Amino acid sequence: MKWTERNTINQDRKFLDRVLKEIILDHIHDMVFIMKVEDGRRFKYVYVNESAKRYTSIRQEDMGRFLEEVIPGEMADDLMKKYVELVETGKRISYQDVYNVNGNSVINESILTPIKTEQGQIEYVISITRDITPSMEEKKHLLRAKERYKSIIEHNLDAIFILDSNGFITDSNGAGSSLTGYAKETLVNMELFDLFHPQNKALLTEYLYKTLQGNPSSIDHCLLMNETGEDKITQLKMVPIVVDEKCDGCYIIVKDITANHMQNEMIHYMAMHDQLTGLWNRKALDEHIPLIIHNMEERGVELSLLYLDIDRFKFVNDTLGLKGGDHLLRRITERLMTLTNEDCLLYRQGGDEFLFLLKNSSFDDTKTKAKEILSLFIDPFTVKNQEFYISPSIGISRYPADGYDSNSLIQKAAQALFEVKEKGRAHYLFYQTHMKSSFPNHIIMESHLRKAIEKEELFIHYQPQVNLSTGTIDSFEALIRWNNRKFGFVSPAQFIPLAEETGLIHQIGEWVLEQVCIQLQKWRNKGYRSVRVAINISPKQFLHEHLVDTIDFYLSTYSIPASCIEIEITEGAMQDTQQTLKMLKKLKNLGIFISVDDFGTGYSSLHYLKRFPIDILKIDQSFVKEIGMNQKDSAITTTIIHLAHSLGLEVIAEGVEREGQVDFLKEAKCQKAQGYFFSKPIGPKEIEQQQFVLM
Repeated sequence: MKWTERNTINQDRKFLDRVLKEIILDHIHDMVFIMKVEDGRRFKYVYVNESAKRYTSIRQEDMGRFLEEVIPGEMADDLMKKYVELVETGKRISYQDVYNVNGNSVINESILTPIKTEQGQIEYVISITRDITPSMEEKKHLLRAKERYKSIIEHNLDAIFILDSNGFITDSNGAGSSLTGYAKETLVNMELFDLFHPQNKALLTEYLYKTLQGNPSSIDHCLLMNETGEDKITQLKMVPIVVDEKCDGCYIIVKDITANHMQNEMIHYMAMHDQLTGLWNRKALDEHIPLIIHNMEERGVELSLLYLDIDRFKFVNDTLGLKGGDHLLRRITERLMTLTNEDCLLYRQGGDEFLFLLKNSSFDDTKTKAKEILSLFIDPFTVKNQEFYISPSIGISRYPADGYDSNSLIQKAAQALFEVKEKGRAHYLFYQTHMKSSFPNHIIMESHLRKAIEKEELFIHYQPQVNLSTGTIDSFEALIRWNNRKFGFVSPAQFIPLAEETGLIHQIGEWVLEQVCIQLQKWRNKGYRSVRVAINISPKQFLHEHLVDTIDFYLSTYSIPASCIEIEITEGAMQDTQQTLKMLKKLKNLGIFISVDDFGTGYSSLHYLKRFPIDILKIDQSFVKEIGMNQKDSAITTTIIHLAHSLGLEVIAEGVEREGQVDFLKEAKCQKAQGYFFSKPIGPKEIEQQQFVLM
């Protein structure tokens, strides 16, 4: 080779070395160190690029110096070990270091590469170091994401199956095994259809195809059969797995809703059935009638609704107590059920009211059914070894003559029932147009009664109780009255039983108590002398656990002495001896008076007169009415008065209307009497005007 050619080649090499250094080595982001190996165990810096100078303390003037002269202490020892290892093995070495830079961890990865001579000796070592912190953080992020994904799948309470694009199971979570009963290994390669009833295959096929096209879908109810053959009602959600914009399978999330489904069925059953008797309730009737009418219209047949009410059931409750009354209602239901069939449906309206719905029933068929119902009550009912003869009253409406929906038919039947009650009970009547003037059915009455306090339709009248020895008045009985804005005055005999049946009696009873206390406070503020006011308490109120606290609250609120209040209870409220004694003692501890109303008309017992802290007996007006005309009633009245005196009780006669009754009661030494002979129940202003309350 000529000198000129050799010179050209050398120039080219120098140019390439300069390009390699300036363009490649000096401008790459990785740190590059070139070390010359001397004596096999010493390493001298011969080159570092700009990145190495930027991120380390090594400078250009350090070139030609040994590693231990440039790098301090333990760091030099660690690097020396790696370089020596490379020289001894002759193989490339990679390692990672973690540094703390400004409070942040920085991870560097270094690769040591040996450069050998033609004889195979290592002459140089090239070290390339790069910051791999971002890539490591990304790996950690991906790992955490993978773990979260795995946790969502594996620890999910719902079963999750992963399907491939052909609909075969490739994986599942633990809940999948728990739901199906199959091990995870067994589930792999099973078809989704293998887990569900064949009846669901068409539905599953449709929605699975939709999902594998990339569209999420769900199925509300699908019947799964587990490994033991047990049926499970499930809800499915299908989510496509999309990779690179292509559906690669799907997730099937299966939720076991068997328990919820059964609970919903139970809730629906309870919503449609009466809890005491198990019969259909009014809500069920409202749903059934439109369906039945719709089916009947096509055939042009008729329907009858029989509204049945047990006569004088309040007195049964008073005698037997609430539990005994409920027991009797169940016995009545058993008899009524004997008449039911596919075309004769029975419902409980509430309280002692029942409804028969007769499908395909002519006028004559309906009359026959009404007579059959009445005949069920010929024989007595036996409760607590005592016979009760009771009777029903029945009002009847007809579709389509009397209405086209349940509300209309019930209203017309209730109006016919009201007419039956007015004309002597224990029979049946079909609705007629003239009955429109009767008071509306209990549903409408209840609606008005619920708003009576708010609309100030209720008020209190007071009937004086006259001392027969002195002719003075120091006590009254408070009697509630209702003047409805649409229907006028409503008898307490109508709305009090309804209030007890619907639970409104608690609200109304508390209102009466407060109004009496307010009135007593007004009289006291006017300087009138103290009087005692008797307040009737229903059996349901008497058993209420907060009764004593309520009375005490109003006495304290209006500063009324307890001795100004008398609580009247009936014998029917005292059937539970232990509960009655407990309640009466609490009332007496307040200092109020206790009286027994309508004494002698219920299931009387001398035992409770002995045990209970009673102050007053009230003789029922049914005995007082026949005084002087009926020897037995006169004898009973005298006996009650003598009995009360013997027990140290005050006695008051109700319903006194004639002078002869007054004379008899005085002779028998009855302390007090009340009735129209003295005064009808009157308002507070009339009491003040007639000077019943004296200064």
